[in-house]
Amino acid sequence: MDSPGEGEVRMDRDPGTSGEGPPPGRRDRFTVRVEPAWGTETVVVAPVGELDHDTVEPLRTALEKHGEAPRIVVDCSGLDFCDSTGLNLLLRARARAVETGGELDLAGLRPPVDRMFEITGAFRVFRVYADVQEALAADGTGGARPGDRA
Repeated sequence: MDSPGEGEVRMDRDPGTSGEGPPPGRRDRFTVRVEPAWGTETVVVAPVGELDHDTVEPLRTALEKHGEAPRIVVDCSGLDFCDSTGLNLLLRARARAVETGGELDLAGLRPPVDRMFEITGAFRVFRVYADVQEALAADGTGGARPGDRA
């Protein structure tokens, strides 16, 4: 099995007897890449794959590890699916960021993930940008407001 690249967490552990990792057949379907945005204090967190109860831990770990960053942009362009567990994680991470004077924005929402944010009303809580480049250009000071779709 390939080892993850720098800044990448893969959800591909063998479940073994400890119950860790995704169930058989669900391995290698979720990764999280974390990169600082060059020239800013923003951290870009990019989950890729299906975000659900079985795969949420790498994203939780990345968001907790970088929770002190002044701004986090979650690049959702690689998400194929997000259930209520993933949505709740993002909502809690945003609340923690705001409590500490930081920001957590979303970029690149695509179907069916954007539909879930729409029907739950959660997109009104986040600033949502068309892509990471637009989010970084706005630098959290303008552009999309909660509920706006850039």
